[in-house]
Amino acid sequence: MLDSPTGERGAAASTAPRPSLLRRTGRALAPLPWLAPSLALIAIVVLWPVIEMVRTSLQKISSSGVTLGYRGGGNYTDLFGEDDLVPVVLRTLLWVAGVVVVTMVLSLALGQLLNARFPGRRVVRWAVIVPWAASVLMTSLIWKWMLDNYSGLVNRVLLDLHVIDEPVNWLAHPGQAMLWMMWVAVFVSLPFTSFVILAGLQTIPADVYEAARVDGAGSVRTYVAITLPLLRPAVLIASIINVINVFNSFPIIWAMTGGGPGSKTDTTTTFMYKLAFYDQNVGESGAMAVVNFALILVMVLLYLRAARWREEVR
Repeated sequence: MLDSPTGERGAAASTAPRPSLLRRTGRALAPLPWLAPSLALIAIVVLWPVIEMVRTSLQKISSSGVTLGYRGGGNYTDLFGEDDLVPVVLRTLLWVAGVVVVTMVLSLALGQLLNARFPGRRVVRWAVIVPWAASVLMTSLIWKWMLDNYSGLVNRVLLDLHVIDEPVNWLAHPGQAMLWMMWVAVFVSLPFTSFVILAGLQTIPADVYEAARVDGAGSVRTYVAITLPLLRPAVLIASIINVINVFNSFPIIWAMTGGGPGSKTDTTTTFMYKLAFYDQNVGESGAMAVVNFALILVMVLLYLRAARWREEVR
């Protein structure tokens, strides 16, 4: 029985020499010259500061920045022995969760509004982006002045409306101060997040909505079944960036309360600053920076895991 042409070709292919290890390695490394500038930038901007942060957390460093020797885990022992650490970490988690959740909910509504067609839409879009374009420190100071218990606009308006009977020092009470600072954080986070959502909305094809209308889907069902699933990439990106930004937010808290009274409104970022510049303990501050970095990483990974799990469920 004669071999078929197909069989001959299969035998020839199986006996063909495989590329040598050196050739395969050369092919794998071929893109490296093109990627080298980006990899070098990542190493300098991202990896080197992380390495320095970890190294600092293991050293004994004077207030002037002079390294006095290796301390090992002593800085971490001192840090975990701080009475204020646990309340500060819990307050930080509450701060991040509250600001990010409220920002995302409001941004979904605001993004939908900015995507609608109405007279003056371009002007409204420019107005929305102003808080993001302005300095966060300047915005925080303006809100601090507005909340002043003697000459602040907030107290004046509430007194005129007879909502309060006497001026309130809003930033002197930790609970009220945290709520006001969370509002300011939402205020400065809304523009960026809303425009990310708007960009996501503009990528959704109009044909999808037309098909939903033909099938008789109402506005609520269309939003839940079509808009939100298709907005998932935009929501994911906006949420991760907000988590990182809010976790590391320093100007709002420092400008409005300085973490006070005492440390009642401190987050990990302001607490880290106080360890370095108030307590003159740079090594312990470095240990706090490592803990802060780890917390951000865990929160982002948990969020990504939850988002992936929801996708698998669907």
